[in-house]
Amino acid sequence: MNARRVRAGLRGWGGVGAMAVVCVLAAVFALLLPVAQSRVDGGRDAGARGVAHGEQARAEECEAPEDQSLSPSSGPQDGANVQAIKDRGYLTVGVDQNSYRWGYRDPNSTSETTQLEGFDIDLVHAIADRIVGKRENNVRFRAIPTIRRIPAIQKGEVDMVVRTMTINCARLKDVAFSSPYFETGQQVLAPRKSDITGYDESLAGKRICSATGSTAYDALAADKKDGDLVGSADIRTTVPNQLDCLVRLQLGEVDAVVTDGALAASQAAQDPTVELKGEPFTDEYYGVAMKKDSDDLVRRVNQVLVDYREDGWQQSYDTWLAKGLGKSEGPPPVEYR
Repeated sequence: MNARRVRAGLRGWGGVGAMAVVCVLAAVFALLLPVAQSRVDGGRDAGARGVAHGEQARAEECEAPEDQSLSPSSGPQDGANVQAIKDRGYLTVGVDQNSYRWGYRDPNSTSETTQLEGFDIDLVHAIADRIVGKRENNVRFRAIPTIRRIPAIQKGEVDMVVRTMTINCARLKDVAFSSPYFETGQQVLAPRKSDITGYDESLAGKRICSATGSTAYDALAADKKDGDLVGSADIRTTVPNQLDCLVRLQLGEVDAVVTDGALAASQAAQDPTVELKGEPFTDEYYGVAMKKDSDDLVRRVNQVLVDYREDGWQQSYDTWLAKGLGKSEGPPPVEYR
């Protein structure tokens, strides 16, 4: 395992919500026009399985995609892309609104207008404050499904996407990424009473759900093809939003979900009848995604991240994620191309 990886323990999650919360978030808020870690630690089966699967989940034509972003000092940070945002007066960001503790609307909020909140949302506000300035309405959120993240950037619908989006080689062909702000890995989520034990032979004959266009599906498909996933596992169930997999699991339409361990842990917190099974089997990093060739904006966001890692990241982690993910050693280390 690469020594640069940052580890944090993934501990058991308790139930803090009910299925009704999940369904309301998924069904109701999806209809609304939006107004608005560290890597988990654990052992590895069969020696370096985690590394092998991590490399399969990425495209083979590049190495260490998380290290391919531009240094803040490599050029201008206030070019045409950044200036256009400043002139407009607000940042437009694609986010999730149904990922508990990452980007979601709290149904128990006493505010007349339920605002988005979570770890990703805190980062968005930090970026907006530093690019546009600290003022009211300096960011406009656009709720987008997993499969729409890249098209939304390419079509100019948003300036960037901050939505638990893994940096990988395939995506680097379509969008630019910031340096990484969080580390995680793919993991299995299944009912507590299930005989599934992890990403292993216990998935034989099981129906597995993943989000369309996700690195989870890419890993499943690659492993199925290469024989690293038990042949009888059924990976045909895909959904537009990852949260829909949890609903399918609760309805008994699938037997397991594969997604980022950090997201899976948040879903386990919503529903005490499900739990994480086994250890993560990939190494992945979240980054802020932006349009290709928007170099000045990439550099500016990377500068924001330099400051945010020192003043803001840990506080946000403690607020949203520490309860379930345990003590953090901090954000992942950064290297630039």
